[in-house]
Amino acid sequence: MKRKHTYKVRVTRREALHVHDEYGHALILVELEGEPVQYEVGVAGEFVSRRSVNFHDRISGSGPMQGYAVTNFQYGSVYSRFEGHRDGNSKITSGTWETYKGTGKLDNIKGKGTFKVASGEVQGEFILDMEGDYEL
Repeated sequence: MKRKHTYKVRVTRREALHVHDEYGHALILVELEGEPVQYEVGVAGEFVSRRSVNFHDRISGSGPMQGYAVTNFQYGSVYSRFEGHRDGNSKITSGTWETYKGTGKLDNIKGKGTFKVASGEVQGEFILDMEGDYEL
């Protein structure tokens, strides 16, 4: 089943450590929570919450990232891992995601797809667009 979702996500915690091997190189750990902007109710019922933890390795705003997310619904949860790359010029991060665990009505979920993250209207807010294929 093909699905597309859009979330508004907000930074709830951010820690940056500068590497000091070249100008602008930092390792960043970010925690975000989100809510749906465009979302279609599925077999697991209404949306409850979304949380992700991401690790970035950036030089002057560009670089690879990876992380984990859990999205909770009324009758189950889905866990996924993702990896991508942030372009410091456009400030857009894009990449791929894949589920690795589900609970409740999502117990046997398998899914993978792509994502794009762009800046939101206020600092610390982002718009996450996801699409992909799921099977239960």
